[in-house]
Amino acid sequence: MAASPVIEPERTFNLRTLETAPMLFEYHRQTVGNERQYFTYPRRDTTFRKNFVKTEGNALLYYDNLRGAGILGNGLQFKCDSADTACAAKATALENAIPRAAIAASIVGGIDYRGGEHINDVDHSSSRVGKTAGDTIWPGIDGGLYVRGFVDSVDFVLDARIYSEGHSAKRPRSFDREFLEIQNDDKKSGADYTSYARYRTHFAFNYDWLRLDFGRDVMHWGPGYYNNLSLNQFAIPYNMMSLDLMIGPLRVMSFYADLRIYSSMDLRNKDSTRNLFGHRYELAVGNATFGISELTVLHDDMKPWLFVPTAPLFMEKGNYAESSNNGSISFDFNYRLFNSVRLYTEFFLDDMDSPISLIRNDNIEAKWAWMAGFQAGHDFYIKGHKLETGTIFEYARVEPYVYTHFKKNTAQVAHLGYPLGNQGGPNSRTIDWNLFARLDGHIFASVRQTWFWKGTDYGSSVNDTTPDSGHMLKHKSFLKGAKLKYSLTPAISYDGQRFSFMGELTLIDDRKTYIRAGFKF
Repeated sequence: MAASPVIEPERTFNLRTLETAPMLFEYHRQTVGNERQYFTYPRRDTTFRKNFVKTEGNALLYYDNLRGAGILGNGLQFKCDSADTACAAKATALENAIPRAAIAASIVGGIDYRGGEHINDVDHSSSRVGKTAGDTIWPGIDGGLYVRGFVDSVDFVLDARIYSEGHSAKRPRSFDREFLEIQNDDKKSGADYTSYARYRTHFAFNYDWLRLDFGRDVMHWGPGYYNNLSLNQFAIPYNMMSLDLMIGPLRVMSFYADLRIYSSMDLRNKDSTRNLFGHRYELAVGNATFGISELTVLHDDMKPWLFVPTAPLFMEKGNYAESSNNGSISFDFNYRLFNSVRLYTEFFLDDMDSPISLIRNDNIEAKWAWMAGFQAGHDFYIKGHKLETGTIFEYARVEPYVYTHFKKNTAQVAHLGYPLGNQGGPNSRTIDWNLFARLDGHIFASVRQTWFWKGTDYGSSVNDTTPDSGHMLKHKSFLKGAKLKYSLTPAISYDGQRFSFMGELTLIDDRKTYIRAGFKF
């Protein structure tokens, strides 16, 4: 419904397309399927070119080198006389042929209603910042252009939109945590409206077992859906470059990301830089998948050598100043049972003074996190209708000081002040349980429950600092001052070829409403 050359993480906060929870059903497909399982996203969608004419031929503007140009599907059909069998055979061959070059463009957009007690209470990285006052966004209007296509070994996609929102709050904040421009003629009243622009893009070169991709998106590494610890799909998007290698059952991805320390329009970003390098090694054998993810964050430094996929980052980081770099490594495992259940876990190591100190877990140098979960699913076929059903359950524990560094606003594993990994941030515990179903790929319903705890003492924010070189091994307290925050979120949506509608209501401790109508022509 919104074809792309890459399988992308979900767009929870902005740039919503016509399909609800596409990554959830990508994980569902791997749970109930037979193929090797890989958990490195974004990654190439190998069906994009093969199905391009079928899925994108009715776009507003279309062109390929075999069929020519068309507007809303007009002019793309090869018409024949019913008695002309030679012409019919030629038409069939043309219909199944894959063009060398093709491009499609659509107008996309929608209108939102968002309301809540804490409209921007999605940053769990610090419990001391305080909660944002309630706000209602109405109307929230977005519109733009969705372009996708390929030429020879190159493929590309661009989703670019302009947003305009009305806010009831006198001091509105961005719902998606990126920059927000406030247009207000009367400084004594609430904001008349806010506006901003957002985009995501990929431009990639492909060669059999290799893909070099330049884009703006967010990485999601590991078998978890909600609570991945190294790189998480619910982080804020960043500009990046990645190299994806497939050698038999082994996938190796190396990537670079240009991160921001301060808010998007802060002048301090000119003089203070944050660069991220990451490698993921993934081996899929039968129903099992083994993964290793390693990250290095550099502050006011740039070492392109770290992009080399065979250079171990946890070893190479020792060649640079400790105060300007921050490294981590995680290990994950996934196993599929009976083509209906996935069991998975991830262990994330940010830092340790020694293996013994990690076992004792009594000081701030023992910086680690652990996540475990399972996903179950089954597809039913009832009188010609396909019903996809499933459930996903995850538990995550993130110790104090994880993702932090020695000095504030330096080499934290964060972008725009929010973690790149688990969105609960340091000193948190999260339990997620979701039941979901989709009928004929169009009607979706789910009920999600979340139990969340966040500590309140020092070490609960990504900008809390740790003593340099571990010379002062201070005691840490996990979840000190934490209170349970429980939320229940039922959701329902319709995903069509041209239009989509969705409604989501969050109850109990975090009351919010989200209603959207979207379109693509």
